[in-house]
Amino acid sequence: MSRTDEMDADVCVVGGGPAGLMLGLLLARAGVRTVVLEKHADFLRDFRGDTVHPSTLALIAELGLAERAEALPHRKVDRVSLTFADGTRRIGDLRRLRGWPPYIMFVPQWDFLEMLATEAARYDTFTLLRETEMTALDRDPDGTVRGVRARTSGRGSLHVRAALTVACDGRSSTVRRELGLSPVEFGAPMDVLWFRMPRLDTDPEGVQGLVGAGGALISIDRGSYWQIAYLIPKGGYGTVVAQGLDAFRTRVVSLFPALADRIGQITSFDDVHTLTVQVDRLRRWHVPGALLIGDAAHAMSPIGGVGINLAIQDAVATARLLAPALREGRLTRADLAAVQRRRMLPTRIVQGVQRVMQRALIAPLLRTEKPVRAPLPLRVLDRFPVLQGIPARVIGVGPRPERPPARTGAERYPARS
Repeated sequence: MSRTDEMDADVCVVGGGPAGLMLGLLLARAGVRTVVLEKHADFLRDFRGDTVHPSTLALIAELGLAERAEALPHRKVDRVSLTFADGTRRIGDLRRLRGWPPYIMFVPQWDFLEMLATEAARYDTFTLLRETEMTALDRDPDGTVRGVRARTSGRGSLHVRAALTVACDGRSSTVRRELGLSPVEFGAPMDVLWFRMPRLDTDPEGVQGLVGAGGALISIDRGSYWQIAYLIPKGGYGTVVAQGLDAFRTRVVSLFPALADRIGQITSFDDVHTLTVQVDRLRRWHVPGALLIGDAAHAMSPIGGVGINLAIQDAVATARLLAPALREGRLTRADLAAVQRRRMLPTRIVQGVQRVMQRALIAPLLRTEKPVRAPLPLRVLDRFPVLQGIPARVIGVGPRPERPPARTGAERYPARS
């Protein structure tokens, strides 16, 4: 019979992704005893979102992590362009931002998460439990959440008692399912196929958006390879497979001709990973004793790569608004509602912009077999560069960037100089 270990914490965070680890770091830094549960042994999952936007980069700098972030393998992009049948149109210029880092940084998410975990481990108030998967919420008869029960690798089971449980476990959230909360679905016209291709020195640099008849792809320069997102109609993976590998490779090369000499390295559809795109959000993000943030509260479209950064801003607001009440043992449901009020507006704005883009640009191009010209709004942006600061602000900073709480937690060893 396996034993059950017991732990007490102020906060139990379920999920060690960007929102979960950022929240764990900020709460621990503010003197709140925090346990983060991560079901995997490491963060090495391929084709996760890797965009770190100016709002998050500014936060990283404020936390004293800028030098460590710069030391991670990365690429910086300061302009956003899309290529259509009638030419390449620049639609965003992050160099026009004032007071924010003037670029997006593409960083392997596992490296970014390890950096956050290492920094958080400096605080006695932080515990990261890897290979620990939540199995059930611990609830009072009146439904109040008092913590979680979890399964640990080789160590039996675990019971974490906590004043607050925060779901940061993604769009398929176990916490959300346990609570019986269902999001409002807004739909999306596309899914995404992810794959890698070797990158040669003679290839173009940076990030490219390539739009053609019946399809589009985003190619992300990762140094030695391209990380490629190929858009297909919603639910269309079966059709892609039925048409065959040669047809798929031909469509990719028609959009990105430079890959013609190596596209044969995709030898089966096992080399291609599918992301089912969801856009949804909960009406209510909290119950007594539990809060949902990030994708657990609102799944985002991959348009603009803003999902990670919106989730991190959720975590920053959560830490700042709740840390005092958690330290003093006086957390109320009104405090949880304050987080939702703070973060609901930016969520609605970003999802609204994404839904307009899906209807106006992506859905039509996925339905046509004719060459696609740049829509008028994108031609206007390209024609008048001063306007390119607007999408740069929307994508790079967002409608409500957040500031972290003050540091009050005890470090395990002296702060680095």
